[in-house]
Amino acid sequence: MFIPLKDENPTEKFSIITVSLIVINCLVFIYQALSPQGLEYYVLKFGIIPYEIMHWSFEAGVPRVAWPLSLLTGMFLHGSLFHLGGNMLYLWIFGNNVEDVLGHFRYLLLYLISGLSASLFHTVFSANSQVPMIGASGAIAGLLGAYLVLFPSARIKTLLFLFVYVSIIYIPAWIFLGLWFALQVANVGLGGGVAWFAHVGGFLTGMALMWQRLRKGLNINNYYS
Repeated sequence: MFIPLKDENPTEKFSIITVSLIVINCLVFIYQALSPQGLEYYVLKFGIIPYEIMHWSFEAGVPRVAWPLSLLTGMFLHGSLFHLGGNMLYLWIFGNNVEDVLGHFRYLLLYLISGLSASLFHTVFSANSQVPMIGASGAIAGLLGAYLVLFPSARIKTLLFLFVYVSIIYIPAWIFLGLWFALQVANVGLGGGVAWFAHVGGFLTGMALMWQRLRKGLNINNYYS
């Protein structure tokens, strides 16, 4: 198991969108947790249900938002503090550098498009699932894919757990993110309450969008680490 702690990749501008996304996700979770209805109510009401999308159905146990909107609302819901904390850690470490390169507006578009693509990717491969999918991990996976394209050699300070062995090591981004992606692919189909297909779809979308941006002439020579 490996957990990123930080990257050795300083930014030049304040990451206002990254910070704003972290604040919004945290505020939504606090509202969920403190609401009398509880976390599960909002998961059922605003989460992404693949069966609804693939079968154009709007039935659910509680009144729900229409599924086109749930593709957006589900990206800002989390099921636990651990779920939220892990996503926000990855968002901060890898998102701020991508925002620094793309600028605020293009970065936000990348985030949202990656999240929507991740949700649809999960939906296609889980067409009959009536279990709501929530979380920012699909959108954040897109940022990881973009980061890999932009900063393959940036060093990631990583907390490593290997059975009883615990250490802090520095890993190049291409190795860290390559291992992360390989784990998502390896776990596809295992379930366990994790939308592995969404992670894969978001990551590939982020990579593809960043490569497309580079082909259009984005100058990133000064950003490689």
